[in-house]
Amino acid sequence: MLDANNNASKEENSDNSQPIVENLSQEKLEETSEIPVQISNEAVNEIESKLAENSEKQIHKALELGTYNNFSLEDLVAELDKLLNENSVQSIHSNVAKIKSAFNVKFGELLRNEKKLFIDAGGNSLDFHFENPVKAKYNGLLYDYKIKKSEYFTKQENELSENLKLKTALIEELKHLVDGTEGEIKFNAFKIIQDKWRAIGPVPKEKYNDTWRTYQHHVERFYDLLHLNNDLRDLDFKHNYEEKLNLVIKAEALTELSDINVAFKELQILHKLWKEDIGPVSRENREEIWNRFSAATKIIHDKKHHLYQELKSKNEDNIDLKLAVISEIEKINDSNKKTRIDWQKSMNEIEELRNKFFKIGQVPKSKNELIWTKFKNACHKFNSGKNDFYKNIKNDHLDNLNKKKLLIAQADSLKDSEEWDSTTEVMKKIQSDWKNIGHVPRKYSDKLWKDFKDACNHYFDRLHNKLDAGKEEQLEVFNEKKELLKEIKKVSDSNEDISLDSLKEYVNDWRELGDVPKEMKHIEAKFNKLIDKIVDESDIDTKDVEMIKFETLINSYLSQKNYRKLDSEQLFVRKKIDETTREIHQLENNIGFISNVKEDNPLIKNVRDQINTFKSKLALWKNKLEYLKKIDY
Repeated sequence: MLDANNNASKEENSDNSQPIVENLSQEKLEETSEIPVQISNEAVNEIESKLAENSEKQIHKALELGTYNNFSLEDLVAELDKLLNENSVQSIHSNVAKIKSAFNVKFGELLRNEKKLFIDAGGNSLDFHFENPVKAKYNGLLYDYKIKKSEYFTKQENELSENLKLKTALIEELKHLVDGTEGEIKFNAFKIIQDKWRAIGPVPKEKYNDTWRTYQHHVERFYDLLHLNNDLRDLDFKHNYEEKLNLVIKAEALTELSDINVAFKELQILHKLWKEDIGPVSRENREEIWNRFSAATKIIHDKKHHLYQELKSKNEDNIDLKLAVISEIEKINDSNKKTRIDWQKSMNEIEELRNKFFKIGQVPKSKNELIWTKFKNACHKFNSGKNDFYKNIKNDHLDNLNKKKLLIAQADSLKDSEEWDSTTEVMKKIQSDWKNIGHVPRKYSDKLWKDFKDACNHYFDRLHNKLDAGKEEQLEVFNEKKELLKEIKKVSDSNEDISLDSLKEYVNDWRELGDVPKEMKHIEAKFNKLIDKIVDESDIDTKDVEMIKFETLINSYLSQKNYRKLDSEQLFVRKKIDETTREIHQLENNIGFISNVKEDNPLIKNVRDQINTFKSKLALWKNKLEYLKKIDY
């Protein structure tokens, strides 16, 4: 006999389709042909059809379906192994199907990626071959499952056939019982046959109804032809009536249950007990008690049918809800995702939409494959884009790794250099380049940074020590320049004539003293201002004065290491040389156009004076250029 849990599991795994109605004669399903035809209805036929189906095999409670979409390939194989080792093969069918679906999707993605890498590396697609130990183990477990399932159904088929033989033999034994002994002995033999019948397991589905009807026919015949010991027969009728009345009461109570699915499952159990465990009742009670039982069955069936219609309507609504989710996923697929942050945000959004999709519920069977395919394709498109992005990121990280290794090697080669000016500029550029390179694989990041930082710190620590020592020297230079400035100022204030050679000597002495600390550069401006004052107040030739000022300016640039200014000054001097030369040529050409004019003519004399002035300037500019060329910077 099927228990409540077994029937419940069967119903849980069935779909919400319309009940299958078999053309069974309800008169034959009940004790005698005297029951009216109208009792044979859709509700009872549905119950009888399910009982016939369930008789073919022992129904075991199925495992709760797992969700495997987020499992890795290794986790799926481990779960399949666990199911095979810890559960009966007939209880894991749905779980295995889910695992197969998830595994095929994930392994398909892996296979496509590996093939793309093979082809990108220059391989021929026809030569591609990919072996994976996880796939090999999965195939082995799947083979074991198929063997176990085959063995189970072969064994079950043999058991069903053997049960059919046993029940057929009991029917033959029942047929000859009437012709045997009389009275109580015959009745006791009949009871033994009934007990044996109940103890025998299920028979093949296609034989179930015919076998039961034949058996029930001979049971009725036995009661109808039993002439002796009517009291014993009536007593059995009474017992059966009480049992069936109890089933009717239970069925009527089920009509009040709010959970229609539970009520329908329980009703299947009651019908099985009615048919297979309880014998006939007296003729006068048969129609009345069956009508009550059938009426309760119809109420539950109608409620179940109404629930099915509601679910069907809800499932229709779920189509639009799921399509809306798929549309949202496709919008994310079409969005512009450039950075890791963009993809991480999209991954979170996709995960939320996936959860929303699965929470919506079922759709009609006719649309299920279409909706699932759209959803799967949308998710696959996103995953493909994500995989391509991270694969490119991985390649970029490897490129960045090589670039940073080169910078570390360069920093290591320079960390002990004493070419302070040039090396410092290079080290600063190396640091700037490092910041612009970008990410590297995380497992290398810390070590790379440590090696780079150690090399840079080693050099700049040496530089700072050098600068600290140089700063002390520069303080001495400042004090010496301060004394020299006082000395020159004293001579200037005494109105003593200062010759050109003395002035040049002051400038040379000042320059040879060296640099002062950056924060004390103001002393250079004081020196330049004092020299300008002395030059302006002296009788020194203007060209010499101009040259002294120029040399003082250039020397100030040198002390400041302002090489850009020095370059600009040289360009300016060269430009002035070109301009002055052109002016001289132009004036000389102008004189050539004047004929028959004496040299003492005021016009000619004026032009000659201009030419001489420009030549004097040209000589000064050339002197400045020669001075700049002598400077090594």
